[in-house]
Amino acid sequence: MKTMTCKQMGGPCDAPIHGNTAEEMMNNGAKHLQEAAAKGDEAHKKVMTMMEEMQKNPESDSNKQWNEKFKKDFAALSEGLCRGLIFWKKVG
Repeated sequence: MKTMTCKQMGGPCDAPIHGNTAEEMMNNGAKHLQEAAAKGDEAHKKVMTMMEEMQKNPESDSNKQWNEKFKKDFAALSEGLCRGLIFWKKVG
């Protein structure tokens, strides 16, 4: 499992977003945006609106650029870092 922050994905906060695949992480990030926006967080509402606009035109340059950057960033993440830190903390 890999982890990025909401901010690393283009959002406004440092909440951790997890996923085993890039698609799973994107879906979890979208869920996080929706939940925060539903609670009235204006910064998350703004990002959610921007993402919805990008999805209306999946062939747009901005949508393609975001997807390419996200997939590159996801591929560069180390897997299991959080699990390793948790294991170390239990042992250490």
